[in-house]
Amino acid sequence: MSNAKKIPGTVDAWETGALGNSQEHAKLASPDIQREVEDTLAMQLISIRLPKSVIEDFKAIASLEGIGYQPLMRAALMRFAQGESRRIMHELAAGQKRAQKEKEAEAAAHPKKAA
Repeated sequence: MSNAKKIPGTVDAWETGALGNSQEHAKLASPDIQREVEDTLAMQLISIRLPKSVIEDFKAIASLEGIGYQPLMRAALMRFAQGESRRIMHELAAGQKRAQKEKEAEAAAHPKKAA
């Protein structure tokens, strides 16, 4: 672990560009490194068309939250997908539970005759 002291405000200084963000000091990563980063983050670049009003709404909300609108959209989509997955799983589990109860009720109503 590093013993280096953190300079107060460093994160904010990077985010605002106070510590530099000029193109002359930036270098585009190679396609191999880009793929490796995307694979490591388990992320995939997509293209999607949305109504301008939706994008403007996300930009306004993101501004109030102090984050970028694209990370906000990503978070919203992830929450939606997780919620829908959970809802579907609950519905499937409830359906299996109902089917099992119906099967048990049928078995109780028509017990097999002993041989």
